[in-house]
Amino acid sequence: MELVGKITADRPLLVVAVKEEAQFLDTDLPVLLTGIGKVEAAVALATVLAGGPRPSHVVNLGTAGALRPGWTGTHVVGTVIQHDLDTELLRALTGETYGAALTLSVDGGPILATGDAFIADEAARERLAARAHLVDMEGYALASAAARAGVPIRIVKHVSDDAGDGAAKSWRESVADCARSLADWTARHLDR
Repeated sequence: MELVGKITADRPLLVVAVKEEAQFLDTDLPVLLTGIGKVEAAVALATVLAGGPRPSHVVNLGTAGALRPGWTGTHVVGTVIQHDLDTELLRALTGETYGAALTLSVDGGPILATGDAFIADEAARERLAARAHLVDMEGYALASAAARAGVPIRIVKHVSDDAGDGAAKSWRESVADCARSLADWTARHLDR
């Protein structure tokens, strides 16, 4: 976890998993690098939100795999789910709901499936495509931490790969272009 800049109540906090995704951010906004995965992301954001001034809102910027053909570009996520938590089984066992879908925008937007596995095979991609448009490793955890702290969040993902065979190679080859696109989105959509 690394926080660059000072958090203030009148500005957003940019949250990114790794430096490769943040490499072209040219902003005076604070940036939190969380590390990869749900635990790292949730702990980093919860620690920052509990430890001092809260930002006006959180903006998670990052890469995502496309679960359906033709998905490219930058997307503002409407709903996040966890693909590696069996919410239905847990409800049957306990009578409680754990890990329910989180709606981030009443205006819609793609569904992002978050899990601790990097999806890089056709069978997993096809299984997830029935439930979501995009897949990542931090979005749900960040949305959950922000919601529990009462801080609004926006999740912005740029498609880096097709979440199928060869996705790891595609991510490595495209992460710089994705980071550039995310930096461009930030410059166009966020107040400085």
